[in-house]
Amino acid sequence: MIPTLNEERNLPHVFAKLPAMITEVIVVDGGSKDRTVEVARQLRPDAVIVQQTRKGKGNALAVGFRACTGDIIVMIDADGSTDPGEIPLFVDKLIRGDHFVKGSRFSHGGHSHDITRLRKLGNDGLNLVVNVLFKTHFTDLCYGYNAFWRSVVPALDLPDVNLPQPADGSKLWGDGFEIETMINIRAVAEKLKVGEVGSTEHERIHGESNLNTFRDGFRVLRTIFSEFGRMRGRRSSGKRPFVEGLQLIAPRVSTPPLANPVAPRHAADPRQNAGHLNRTVGARRSEDINQIRARSFDDLGAQPTQDLRSARARAFDDLGSRQTQDINTLRRTSLDD
Repeated sequence: MIPTLNEERNLPHVFAKLPAMITEVIVVDGGSKDRTVEVARQLRPDAVIVQQTRKGKGNALAVGFRACTGDIIVMIDADGSTDPGEIPLFVDKLIRGDHFVKGSRFSHGGHSHDITRLRKLGNDGLNLVVNVLFKTHFTDLCYGYNAFWRSVVPALDLPDVNLPQPADGSKLWGDGFEIETMINIRAVAEKLKVGEVGSTEHERIHGESNLNTFRDGFRVLRTIFSEFGRMRGRRSSGKRPFVEGLQLIAPRVSTPPLANPVAPRHAADPRQNAGHLNRTVGARRSEDINQIRARSFDDLGAQPTQDLRSARARAFDDLGSRQTQDINTLRRTSLDD
């Protein structure tokens, strides 16, 4: 899922690095004045283009989440700062059992080519506040490269996309840059299993960022204390954490009985069947399992594009099957623990 605003010059780079495993691309446009939408359609004819209903990155994400139909949602930026080639690392963590995975520029081999000393100092301070208040172990709070199961979107409780834009042009709470902090905190507050992977942040290729260090820093600080009060209020009112309603979809059984891969599902999820991780569109590239083992967690920056089916095979290889198997057998056995 890619929020955009006047990114026509950046999209060719971003789209070229999308892994072959991707079966759905959602482009959320915030009213671009350039050819962002046209370029997106030229580069990826199958891309789903949706328009924001209000201003701000938070609204863009909420609109994009609603448009997604895949079991896994990955948030990347359109300016080239996040590397789409790292997506398999996030997916692998989800397949291994996490509900929500966030990128870290400061741990697990991550790095930033863009952050200034002032912004790094501010991020460290805000990160410390969250870790103390919420008893977390975040290493990078203010980074928007995240991936999660679509079934946990209700836990994030984002502002209703159908609410009107305020008459004075201001943003609704949750529509601005505070959204990334809000999402990370709510995932923890709802007791989701949150993991981290190392990520390299690159400099924006073209254009200028709308981020304002002091204004948005104070907005993030306000978000932290607001979310802490929200969490305590929900607990005191007897509301149970979202994770307690999550359940695994019952796998379909074949003969002999073998479990299919399943995604976590919550009672609030309206789908009848959310258990298909890999909605394959055409033939997808398959890599040798030994190459995936050797390359998928290269923290030095060589982040290969992997096919999701091969990633699944590697992720669950410790269940006993050590040899390269037919992909249909993998789909039936990958979660058979």
